[in-house]
Amino acid sequence: MSLFALIVALLLEQLKPLCSNQYLYGWLSGYVEYFQHHFNSGEYTHGKIAWWLAVLPITVGSVLVFWGLYYLHPILAWVFNVIALYLCLGFGQFSHCFTDIQLALSRSKIDEARELLSTLRGRASNRYGKNETRHARSPHLNPLPQAGEGANESLREFSFDELNAEEIARVTIEASLVALLHHLFGVIVWFVLFSLLGLGGAAGALFYCLCRALRTHWQDEFSAQESGDAQFDGFARKMSARLEWLPIRMTAATFAVVGNFEDTVYCWRSQAASWPDSETGILLASAAGASGVRLGLPIPQDGTQLNRPELGVGNKSNAAALHSAIRLVWRSLLFMLVTLFMLTLAGLLR
Repeated sequence: MSLFALIVALLLEQLKPLCSNQYLYGWLSGYVEYFQHHFNSGEYTHGKIAWWLAVLPITVGSVLVFWGLYYLHPILAWVFNVIALYLCLGFGQFSHCFTDIQLALSRSKIDEARELLSTLRGRASNRYGKNETRHARSPHLNPLPQAGEGANESLREFSFDELNAEEIARVTIEASLVALLHHLFGVIVWFVLFSLLGLGGAAGALFYCLCRALRTHWQDEFSAQESGDAQFDGFARKMSARLEWLPIRMTAATFAVVGNFEDTVYCWRSQAASWPDSETGILLASAAGASGVRLGLPIPQDGTQLNRPELGVGNKSNAAALHSAIRLVWRSLLFMLVTLFMLTLAGLLR
């Protein structure tokens, strides 16, 4: 049942992606700001209490609703899962923009590709109805970090006007991979995990999205220099990182299976740690190795070079690399669905 709910939700999300500042995320914005407003004294303990008070009612309530609907009729529980997934998934809007950039580069329309790339990054930044500086303050959420101190600060007003076709392709792949994790594979992993535990997949998807929203909103109150483990948002950042530990590694492992296994493992082991945020480095390095493209590398910014580590061992990124990356994504998604089908079939035959 979880497999069919996931397939239907994916089809709906591709056919009609939800607007980034409406529905679930528009409501989440007000919900998490309520707890920030009433509990934020700048202390870690208060942030921890607020996090639990925000997360537990939604998660436990979703589990109880699923159980209640399943008791009335399994179809009702299935519909609940589809609706929750449809609200939580958000990769459709990114994949469509990715395709538009690919077409623009293939037609040598560089200015149009730059504008679309700015739109792509803006959508990722405004997913929770806030401005784009939010993602720039977190190297884990930003695919464009710069090595060295002050990296986050330097990207608050990042410009794409100086990028050539090859650089646009690289940055597009990087931004899309981060969006892929947050708005597709991360949701799927926690949906499946909660389903296997008998808690209802909807609760897992909502739990993951809510935890990311708490981290994103709360850390915006602190600058990159002020933010630390002792701050109000410290516990939310720790929990979000823990929740993404499994999806990142499962996604990277999937890339290895459906792509170039040896290059994926090599890049994962030897290059991921060189990225300013090693967790994001795992995702980007494994994708670069699996698809045979080269990511990272310096890019121009305000007349100077923005230094970034090199990821991958393949050819330089170009319009063809975008096609390789999107094929890797769809193969990975298909592999996950087939794996879930095998688990479902094993459960039925047991």
